[in-house]
Amino acid sequence: MAAALVSKCSRVGRSLLGGLGNNTSGLLSTSNEIMSNNFLSQQRTFIQMRTVLKVVDNSGAKKVMCIQSLKGKKGARLGDTIVASVKEAMPNGKVKKGKVVYGVVVRAAMQRGRVDGSEVKFDDNAVVLVDKQGQPIGTRVFGPVPHELRKKHVKILTLAQHIA
Repeated sequence: MAAALVSKCSRVGRSLLGGLGNNTSGLLSTSNEIMSNNFLSQQRTFIQMRTVLKVVDNSGAKKVMCIQSLKGKKGARLGDTIVASVKEAMPNGKVKKGKVVYGVVVRAAMQRGRVDGSEVKFDDNAVVLVDKQGQPIGTRVFGPVPHELRKKHVKILTLAQHIA
């Protein structure tokens, strides 16, 4: 099947380059298609149902999976609250595996524009677990936290080590 893909790509490459008979045009178009497919697959999207997020507090959970976003139909962004299920947890933590918890998204791979025109995006998706009233379960927050959270989640910012 890989050979069929290469021969198909080489025909496309020859037709785009004016019917050249050499095989290097096929290799050129194949590499261009691979690069464009890589670019499309790395596109960042909303945090939606079944997205696995890293927990960056000391509540005991390590990873959670998003069940529902409490704001918007598309999904959650930076600063939004989600409902999640704990997938990995430390054995002696406050939160156990399988528990349904609330969390605030503190790092998102999807870029978000700031008021000054700059944009902020992170390498991973991370969440801080909170109770129903919005108070953090843990007592420490690890890693950078954006200052956009100061409007709704001041307590998370006070626990954070680094504010980005």
